Amino acid sequence: MPKSLPVRRFDAVIVGGGGAGLRAALQLSKAGLNTVVLSKVFPTRSHTVAAQGGISASLGNVQEDHWNWHMYDTVKGSDWLGDQDAIEFMTRRAPDAVVELEHMGMPFDRVESGKIYQRPFGGHTAEFGKRAVERACAVADRTGHAMLHTLYQQNVHAETQFFVEWAALDLIRDSEGVVIGVIAMEMETGDVFVLHAKAVLFATGGAGRIYASSTNAYMNTGDGLGMAARAGIPLEDMEFWQFHPTGVAGAGVLITEGVRGEGGILLNSDGERFMERYAPTVKDLACRDVVSRAMSIEIHEGRGVGKNKDHVLLKVDHLGAEKIMEKLPGIREISIQFAGVDPIKDPIPVVPTCHYMMGGIPTNYHGQVVMAKGDDLEAPVPGFYAAGECACASVHGANRLGTNSLLDLVVFGKAAGDHMIDYIKKQGTHRELPADVGEKTLARLSRLENQTNGEEVSEVRNDLQRCVQSHAGVFRTDALLQDGIEKINAIAERVAKTQIHDKSKVWNTARLEALELDNLIEVAKATLVSAAARKESRGAHASDDHPNRDDENWMKHTLYYAEDQHLEYKPVHTKPLSVEYIKPAERVY
Repeated sequence: MPKSLPVRRFDAVIVGGGGAGLRAALQLSKAGLNTVVLSKVFPTRSHTVAAQGGISASLGNVQEDHWNWHMYDTVKGSDWLGDQDAIEFMTRRAPDAVVELEHMGMPFDRVESGKIYQRPFGGHTAEFGKRAVERACAVADRTGHAMLHTLYQQNVHAETQFFVEWAALDLIRDSEGVVIGVIAMEMETGDVFVLHAKAVLFATGGAGRIYASSTNAYMNTGDGLGMAARAGIPLEDMEFWQFHPTGVAGAGVLITEGVRGEGGILLNSDGERFMERYAPTVKDLACRDVVSRAMSIEIHEGRGVGKNKDHVLLKVDHLGAEKIMEKLPGIREISIQFAGVDPIKDPIPVVPTCHYMMGGIPTNYHGQVVMAKGDDLEAPVPGFYAAGECACASVHGANRLGTNSLLDLVVFGKAAGDHMIDYIKKQGTHRELPADVGEKTLARLSRLENQTNGEEVSEVRNDLQRCVQSHAGVFRTDALLQDGIEKINAIAERVAKTQIHDKSKVWNTARLEALELDNLIEVAKATLVSAAARKESRGAHASDDHPNRDDENWMKHTLYYAEDQHLEYKPVHTKPLSVEYIKPAERVY
């Protein structure tokens, strides 16, 4: 083992300080385990803080609701690609998860009776699709902010250790494939460490920065996916990327679906509420992929708004100033700052923007990372867990319902934490580190240190983002995707030769951006290769060449292996835990 890599030992290492990581850490720390959370930013600045609209749970505080209605909506929203055992697990536990957050001190808005306030959200219905239902538990339009602060405070009380402004670089697996830690860099000093653990959880969030226009923070570079791919773990369903209908035109900043939940409506250049044509029952509250495609069609057919007719309008002024200030204060602030529009007076210019990754690291509903081993297509990888957006359970399938993301974080964060406790307590001492631990990481760092005459990281990253944006957007074709694969593979060769001019160690953000690019390119390749192979339209994957859903041939999960870019497939789970299978049907709203 290289003497240059000092070793620190823990029971559990959690990579990522957002909602999923903090919820898992809370379970582990309360169980008395030596737990550390690594985060590139201070935990309360993790991207969970940007979630606006709510967290879904069938509490029935405003009108009658049931968890099996929520399950049906999630299966339908997933376009039948979601695993029904995992979906039942999540939706049944949703009410308890929200009540638990309330008891931790999360300051939910209230209805007159004192119960938690709930608002309607896209794709959430009562009586198996007959009408919209109030299911999104909200803290105005800052729900993620409130959740993240609540969970961080609970972890401080539980004495969880935090390594703030640390970046995980690579996963450590021993000769038997067991995950026993990560290689990580302290950003303040540039020093690299081995963090030796009995179990590792990735809660690294999304990778929306593979797109040129995204609601994701700049730090969402797919670090967990890149590390997993380099360690031989497949990536699941990477063709499915959700475009949120309402990003601020020209800026990409998110305007929550909660605006439409409160009564906001979408208009084209004719002043028409066009969603009445595409989803006559629920209109503006159809699923996100449905609304995004409708908006794109309106723009493509010349009914867009503005000088270039490249966006539509989100009208909220009819709600009144009092309601906007009470329920949507953050949205008003975002609109004024990024669109120059006060929504109390004028509509907000919006356009579909990359928002969420439905795919990720394959897991079961216990949070265990799974991959093929012999005849078992979903054998757990010992010691390795994932939760949140970086994981694919798969509860979101081909399209995620709004507010199911925050629910995903706390339900599977807790489930993973519980399973890790059992796993760790069965372990003896730490497993022995491989003799070559860290060598590949040090080689990557050495290349950056010594590379000359290479391209700038920013130039290559911009080309990567433009490639994915133009070849794997809201609408796709076979030719476009195949061309994208050729271009992204050429960009991958350039990634391997980037250079940085700053060779210092202390707070070297140039080095970090180069290392993040190594992760972005893995996600981008997985996205294009997986999408080119799927010859159908399902959820967020809309192909002009294959406009229909093909359940006979394509109701299966894609598994992408980075080493040789080959694909394998595994069946969707069609056996719920306790209820009847929800059979595929036409997905209309």
